[in-house]
Amino acid sequence: MQVRSIFISDVHLGTRGCQAERLLDFLRDYDSENLFLIGDIIDFWAMNRGIHWTAAQNTVVQKILRRARHGQHVMLIPGNHDEALREYDGISFGDIVVCREHIHVAADGRRYLLLHGDEFDQVTRYHRWLAVLGDLGYNLLVRVNASLSRLRRLLRRPGYWSLAGYAKSRVKRAVSFIFDFEDSVIRAVRERGLDGVICGHIHSAAIRPLGDVVYVNCGDWVDSCSAIVEHHDGRLELVRAWQPVAAAVTATRPSAVSPAPTLEPTDHLQGGLAQLNSQ
Repeated sequence: MQVRSIFISDVHLGTRGCQAERLLDFLRDYDSENLFLIGDIIDFWAMNRGIHWTAAQNTVVQKILRRARHGQHVMLIPGNHDEALREYDGISFGDIVVCREHIHVAADGRRYLLLHGDEFDQVTRYHRWLAVLGDLGYNLLVRVNASLSRLRRLLRRPGYWSLAGYAKSRVKRAVSFIFDFEDSVIRAVRERGLDGVICGHIHSAAIRPLGDVVYVNCGDWVDSCSAIVEHHDGRLELVRAWQPVAAAVTATRPSAVSPAPTLEPTDHLQGGLAQLNSQ
């Protein structure tokens, strides 16, 4: 499918959790004029502990470089796991430009702030040791989930189920963290007079209209395997690697967002979060 823009984040190349094969399938299905890499594409944190680099991960890098060489506008916005690249703000590498943040003007004229989002995570900013500890715990859940996925395939269970995502949707503190993060980002966007934000960081894909502002999160390619695409009329879609190309969440105007398909407990946290907080 040909689209105007693709937004992906949190690929975490260099780790065992990176689902590079699913990302390659997605990139084969979608071609675009613009490709925005919104942080944590390469996981330097994890690579300091040990590098896990597969042939599929290498192919992901080659495919992105090839797109840039063939005239696609490719932009990298570093996150906290690849924060060393923030020193190269405004510099191009192999036709890929690095920016700390960017304002993207969609085809319908709406202006979106593109940034990774760790700037609004108080734990990452002020308690780095706790963020690293949380990262280790998350990676453990992802490894356990890989074994569970193999077991589900043996049992021929349909669909995709995420242990890490299930934990995020059931643990009240995690639910509260996601809401606090979204509120902080939205407040900053309103103060800057923009129409929306497209970010990553928290590995929780969403398209949420909040009044006159739209909150969009790309998700990740470790757990949810999701991305955002912009069509040529400015519509935004949330797509997941295991869905058919046409089955996605679409946003046209802030007041009109279709509900997400029900595939697993974490596909859209919003529907049940209020009830969880009240328990």
